[in-house]
Amino acid sequence: MKYFPFKILILCILMPPVLYITSVQVLEMKLQTLYSDEIEEIYIGDTRPLFEGSLTIAQAINRNIDNYLQSKALLSWGVKTSVTITTPANTIVYPGAFSQEEAPSTSIPSLVIAKENYAALNEGFTVVVDVQVARNQFISYALLTVFILLPIMIFSFYYRKGSRMAAMETSHVRDEIQRLSQMEQAQQERLKKLNEQRKYLSDELHKTKLTFDTEKEKASRTEDEMIDEIVSLEKKMEENLFLQKSQEEEINALKDKISQFEKGTRKPNRQKIKASEAIQKRFKTLYKNLLVHDRAVSGFISLTPDLQLKAEEIMLQLHDDPKQVPIKRKVFGKKNRETVFEVLFSYKGRLYYRNTQDQKLEVVSIGTKHTQAKDLNFLDQL
Repeated sequence: MKYFPFKILILCILMPPVLYITSVQVLEMKLQTLYSDEIEEIYIGDTRPLFEGSLTIAQAINRNIDNYLQSKALLSWGVKTSVTITTPANTIVYPGAFSQEEAPSTSIPSLVIAKENYAALNEGFTVVVDVQVARNQFISYALLTVFILLPIMIFSFYYRKGSRMAAMETSHVRDEIQRLSQMEQAQQERLKKLNEQRKYLSDELHKTKLTFDTEKEKASRTEDEMIDEIVSLEKKMEENLFLQKSQEEEINALKDKISQFEKGTRKPNRQKIKASEAIQKRFKTLYKNLLVHDRAVSGFISLTPDLQLKAEEIMLQLHDDPKQVPIKRKVFGKKNRETVFEVLFSYKGRLYYRNTQDQKLEVVSIGTKHTQAKDLNFLDQL
């Protein structure tokens, strides 16, 4: 489609896999960091049973981590979490090979268990948490669905926008073709009248020749008068033929204009000229201390309403107190040319002004970041 950006199509195609892969990796890293911090805080739990010898350190760790993992809803949605806790001697404490409800053996005195627990706590443990998002579970399907719907919405927005612009252009072209067709019909009617006039003149010439032959016998006219009359009639005939040829060329030119218009040729917009005159008149009325160049008026009209409002805010500051206007940089012209100042507005807006000989400021050009190269070239040619 003419009004559908190709880069949007590429973006819609590449967005789902890129976002999906990136989000899965980020989610895994975030969950791994979160789970690691939380497990390191809760895996020991209450130390009183450990110091009393009613529970071994391994049983406490296994029970606390199992309870923690059961409380995480994301694990049921497809997030796989692997937790490994080892001692400095690389002895695996979690996952354990016994049930979390298993009580310590009654054959071991509580004091011995308490001493072992105390020693293990002093040595410390190494906690390793590995989090993976399963590719065939609910959470993966949910992420993929969201990242597919997002480009579909973007694609639908630009497609509808392009369709509306294409429909407006088609309507405008149809109206212009109809107008040119009416002009062609009017010229054809005029050509028809000229053909009738030529026929009439031909008949008159024929009658004149007959009259000439008759009057020649009577010798009522001299030979020179008859020749002059014939020359006059022939001159009229030539003028008629020349006029007919001009009309045919004009019709052909109209047909060429219709063909050029169908290929995208447009006439200058008179409304834009009227808008430029109205803006210039308004600026002269509101900002009497400023001079506004025609280039600035043209650039101002091309801005969006929000950028126009920001641009007028800068002009108001220049009108009231130029010292309040933050200047980004000075644009130095060629030799023997004055300096032009550049002011930013709304991040991408650009306004250029200079000092005049009558102690006034002249706004030379207004544009955006996209028109900056053309604006600087214009300033260089001032």
